[in-house]
Formats: sequence, C-alpha cells, structure tokens
Amino acid sequence: MNKHFDTPTVIVIIVTFVLFAVALFVKGFTHDLLLEAGVFLVSVKLMLMGYKNSVTNKKMMDELQEIKNRLAEKQNTEPK
Repeated sequence: MNKHFDTPTVIVIIVTFVLFAVALFVKGFTHDLLLEAGVFLVSVKLMLMGYKNSVTNKKMMDELQEIKNRLAEKQNTEPK
C-alpha cells in the first residue's frame, strides 16, 4: 500500500478519519451526521480513485516496458 500512497496522502486519510470521528461525538447522531458522512464518503471515493489510478498506471508502465524490451530484442536479432 505504501507504493500507491505517499506520506501526505496517508496524513490526509488519517486527518479525514479523525475529523469525522470527532464530528460524530461533537454533533451527535443528528441531521448533521448525514452531511458529515457525505463529506467523508466523498473523501474516501477520491482516495480510492487515486489508488486505482496508481495501480492502472503501474500496470500500463509494465506493459510498455515489455513492449520496449521486445522491440529491442527484435532489433538486436535482425541482420545488419
């Protein structure tokens, strides 16, 4: 997980969760809880989106490197 999330992102995740937990105790289980939950869910969605983008980018870079390696091998085996 550390390879997909840098230190500032982890700090934001922790701060977001702590603020949500504090809001639960300060606001109580009232109408404002729905607003706080919505903000928290949007934050989680953005974090998941960032994680998915990181995984996708890594996979794409690996595939491009494989293509590059195959092209280099092909150029090295062709007669000059």
